[in-house]
Amino acid sequence: MMSQMPQLSACPSCEWPLESGDRFCGACGYDLSAVPARPDDSPTIAMNGAPPGGPWPEVPHPPAEVHLPADLQGTESGEHAPPPSGPVVGSPVSPVSGVRFDRSPEPDEYVLQAPDPRMAAGPPTPAEGTKVCVACRAGRVDDDGYCENCGHAQPRERDHMEQEAGPIAAVSDRGLRHHRNEDAFTLGTSVLPDGSPATFAVVCDGVSSATRPDDASLAASRAAAEALLAALPQGTHPQQAMHEAIVAASRAVNSLAAEPATAREHQPHQNAPACTIVGSIVTPSLLVVGWVGDSRVYWVPTDRSSPPARLTEDDSWAAQMVAAGLMNEAEAYADERAHAITGWLGADAYELDPHTASFKPDRPGVVVVCSDGLWNYAEAAEEMAEAVPADAAARPLHTARVLVGHALDGGGHDNVTVAVVPFPTPPQGAGSA
Repeated sequence: MMSQMPQLSACPSCEWPLESGDRFCGACGYDLSAVPARPDDSPTIAMNGAPPGGPWPEVPHPPAEVHLPADLQGTESGEHAPPPSGPVVGSPVSPVSGVRFDRSPEPDEYVLQAPDPRMAAGPPTPAEGTKVCVACRAGRVDDDGYCENCGHAQPRERDHMEQEAGPIAAVSDRGLRHHRNEDAFTLGTSVLPDGSPATFAVVCDGVSSATRPDDASLAASRAAAEALLAALPQGTHPQQAMHEAIVAASRAVNSLAAEPATAREHQPHQNAPACTIVGSIVTPSLLVVGWVGDSRVYWVPTDRSSPPARLTEDDSWAAQMVAAGLMNEAEAYADERAHAITGWLGADAYELDPHTASFKPDRPGVVVVCSDGLWNYAEAAEEMAEAVPADAAARPLHTARVLVGHALDGGGHDNVTVAVVPFPTPPQGAGSA
């Protein structure tokens, strides 16, 4: 009957909290009526082998002795200790239910499966020269840029690039807002037929609204560099060489549109790959620039008392508004349509119209070739000159890093690429990109 049931606060089987009057455990269903009646409240230490407060079942052996903890026989995990001959002082076992209250009620005899020796050995060590994961430092990186062992995405090589080629240098950075770097650049040095040196830099900015803009900028910059390295030593005038380099870059980008139809099944409405291009060639006496799009070239003289200048005109909506006299420059570039380009390299361009120009500076300085990721934060020539360090001609790589940092400090909303080319070209050994 309920009045005869022992009053327990927890189930003897699973230690689930109980309420007064429970006949079965709500967690494991243990029959609480089968629990022996609780002995009277009295000391539990055995005195002369018999517990006070009520007789226990008689046993045919002598009364148990009281043992110290050190006298108990130890057992290995998974073994069972021999049952004690009587209650032990300090024992964690309840004389009522036999439940151990010093450990989890779940059985501890589960056998753990032996580890797979193939897994325990870890991934095989990649062969020498193989690109290794930056996270687990053991897995090989596949062609898609993911670790074959842990699946970690690897940093893209184009997220931040730096190069120094003789007296010129360039830096390109992904910026703070874009998920990848769609800019590209190439640097090169060559020798003219009269033995004088020539240096050049090409910067290309992928059009984000087109498909594969990073491939377009890379293909254009490489094709332009190859054309310049082939034309300049043969005596082609630098301005003509620049024109031919832009045409070669255009062909390279156009070829990217000739892809299998299956490659665009999932993105049928995207434009063909496209990019802008800007470049500069420097000789001991001549400065040549060429461009299509809105990337720019700036001239910054070493003597800062002389005025700096922007050497290119954007192929953009804002430039067209200014040229047509419909807006002044401040109004045009403040408009949200300002950076919509009207000229680019790509199969869907209206027409290819390379712009080139030649200059003969009468004093030394540096040529800054950059994408709009930089000049957005130093648009006027005077602003760009303020950002260029005074020792730029002697430290072109440092200068390029400073200018990229200037753009990142300003917000880094776009990819940032800048090349620094001293004028005139120092008389040193020639090389190639």
